[in-house]
Amino acid sequence: MKRFLAYLALAAMLVTTPAMASAACFADYKASKDNPLRLHYGVAQISGSCSTRNAWAQLETRLAAQGWTLRRVLSVFDERGLDERKRSAGSYYLRY
Repeated sequence: MKRFLAYLALAAMLVTTPAMASAACFADYKASKDNPLRLHYGVAQISGSCSTRNAWAQLETRLAAQGWTLRRVLSVFDERGLDERKRSAGSYYLRY
């Protein structure tokens, strides 16, 4: 019985590990720069928890390093939402 449970646990781990590893998170956002005023819409990959709060924390830092101010995180999503946003993000697609 112990051997059966060990095999069952191993099988469960092998089945769930690839799904967990491929669970990528992305966020779309709006940012701005002043003098002169510039705006952009972008899509970025987010590490860690896939939440708006986590996306905000990461994007605020990344964008500020390049002189941008994060204005809004619109949504967080997985890889299924990438294609529909790629065209709108243009050169800011996965840039930050």
